[in-house]
Amino acid sequence: MFRYTLKRLGWAIVTLWAVITITFLLMHSIPGNPFAKEGTMPEAVYNNLQHYYNLDKPLVVQYGLYLKQLAQFDFGPSLKSKTITVNDYIVNGFPVSLHLGMQALVIAIAFGLIFGVIASLNRNRWPDYVSMVLSIIGISVPSFILATFLINFVAVEWGLLPVATWSSWSHTVLPSVSLAMMPMAYIARLMRSSMLEVLGQDYINTARAKGIAKHMIIFKHAIRNAILPVVTVLGIITANLVTGSFIIEQIFGIPGMGEMFVKGIFNRDYPVILGSTIFYAAILIFLVFIVDIAYTFIDPRIKITGESK
Repeated sequence: MFRYTLKRLGWAIVTLWAVITITFLLMHSIPGNPFAKEGTMPEAVYNNLQHYYNLDKPLVVQYGLYLKQLAQFDFGPSLKSKTITVNDYIVNGFPVSLHLGMQALVIAIAFGLIFGVIASLNRNRWPDYVSMVLSIIGISVPSFILATFLINFVAVEWGLLPVATWSSWSHTVLPSVSLAMMPMAYIARLMRSSMLEVLGQDYINTARAKGIAKHMIIFKHAIRNAILPVVTVLGIITANLVTGSFIIEQIFGIPGMGEMFVKGIFNRDYPVILGSTIFYAAILIFLVFIVDIAYTFIDPRIKITGESK
């Protein structure tokens, strides 16, 4: 187990390095310059800015300097702000994005599992059809379309919930639901298919033959084994919810990292774009690593390759 953990950790580090390198090269391969829009800027000022931010150095030198900064957990200064660094943006914006992502995750897991179990236990009956129709809608409709729909009807037409900002719990409901719909639908469909497979296994039939209560079979045997595929994808789903809220944050005026990232793109702010991309990539890689390790404890049937040698 220890060797397996070290191996997975090594691959995680290599993957993160690859993301850093590819993102850095892509950012600097785009034509233009962060200060190119400043048409009235004197040539001397432009040259000083290029020198101050090391943009006049060879790309290999810039890459080495950036890796040195990252080794110190320093994402660098913002090219468009004189007082705020990328670290400040992350410290201020990530807690908001994390709150939104975690709240959406709870909604997605809770309702996804419920709909999936209900659909499997009522196969080819109306609860199954309703659950799967909702799942198809959740997967097919983009989150920004759903967000616009909820704003128009729930907030504007019916006045049930506030439409924007991030000042109270009621302000978090609509963006959380908008963000949770797609993973909720995916979890529901995955749980349904997994439950149907488990319910057809011999040990479930044996439990029924022994006269074990139906609810005990469902909760103790069926759900416990059927949920394993869901656990496998939870790392990616969690990372996607935490990192994929950019559009939702813009629609609802949420002061998270999405606002920082979008502004960084429009301003061609290299450190902001690089910092947010690498930060979120690190979260995704870390969560996948945790799920890989946790899965070996959740399912005792899994044997680590080479563990018995």
